[in-house]
Amino acid sequence: MCIKGFQVWVTLVFVLGAAPIYAQPDGSFKKTKLTGDFISEGVAVADLNKDGKTDIVAGYYWFEAPAWTKHELAPSRVFDPRKEYSNSFLNLGMDVNLDGWDDVVIVDFPGKAAFWFENPHNKPGAWQKHYIADSVGVSNESPGFIDMDGDGRLDILCGDPAKKQVIWLKAPVKKGETQWQRFPLSKENVAGTENFSHGIGYGDVDKDGIGDVVVREGWFKGKKDNKSGNWDFYPANLGEPCSHMQVLDINGDGRNDVVSASAHALGIWWHEQLKTSDGKIDFKTHLISNTTAQTHSSIMADLNGDGKKEYITGKRFLAHHGRDPGDSDPAILLYFEITPGKEPYFKEHMIDNDSGAGLNITVHDMNGDRWPDIVIANKNGVFLFENQLKK
Repeated sequence: MCIKGFQVWVTLVFVLGAAPIYAQPDGSFKKTKLTGDFISEGVAVADLNKDGKTDIVAGYYWFEAPAWTKHELAPSRVFDPRKEYSNSFLNLGMDVNLDGWDDVVIVDFPGKAAFWFENPHNKPGAWQKHYIADSVGVSNESPGFIDMDGDGRLDILCGDPAKKQVIWLKAPVKKGETQWQRFPLSKENVAGTENFSHGIGYGDVDKDGIGDVVVREGWFKGKKDNKSGNWDFYPANLGEPCSHMQVLDINGDGRNDVVSASAHALGIWWHEQLKTSDGKIDFKTHLISNTTAQTHSSIMADLNGDGKKEYITGKRFLAHHGRDPGDSDPAILLYFEITPGKEPYFKEHMIDNDSGAGLNITVHDMNGDRWPDIVIANKNGVFLFENQLKK
């Protein structure tokens, strides 16, 4: 529970007499609402029926392009956004067993085992459910879909709640395989691995050419053997409980910084990497924005075609069913241009104020115009935002 962020939010409301006034969307994205039902807080895209068109997945349901006809992967239901959590927190579309048909990966409630639904090749009936890595639980509320070993396949970076260990789950690489492999990165009983830990990311913190893992309590120094289980931990203050952590050089000083956004309170920050007098790595936190609270997911993508990735996030509407400060305020979706040579290094853009984001955001060219679009699912429903920045 992030008390400091809550206090900031409550102070703003008390001083202004109401919730903050929000800017209006600039019309750079065309919004389509596929459903207003709460069915998932994860979302993915894939061509599930092999018709050459990209479909949208939200939990146990998929929406067939281009009319967004709703289909069911397996029996499920609509959830009450003010009383319940869904059975789908993060989603990924990929051909898991390499049979030429896209499947659906689902990360369930924190601590539960992740699983995937096998595509039945357009045959009727429920999709076959497979557990990932022999039912290993996935902890940390911000697991990442990341290619950990450079084989071109997305894996899952997360915590193991049983051993309190940072691990990655490797996707199958041979046709017909259904099981994912579990590999430890850290020792057991480390920070950032509890069921409800918030914030994890992957990137080269120390610029040695090897990826590292960041959590809000510090970072694990990567080794060439990313299956070794003995990555060293370096404590650091990387802010409050947050969503996916992004590692990149914000101010252009040649050192990689970390960007994070508050999962259940107010604030989006960048953590500037500094060197101490004895040459060690330290971080200084800077506020980017306090436009909206509950920014429980983020992703990087080049939205405007300038060759640089933007930072995309949004409010997880009714994250705790309306119990937190700002929980039920307008559900904002926004992105930030990053300007390394020009302080304050970020330019904020409002995409929408009645959608938000869930536990993961998906970016993909949905309409074939070669510009990345944004897809989200949360307690507000399922939405597609078609990119019109080029116009």
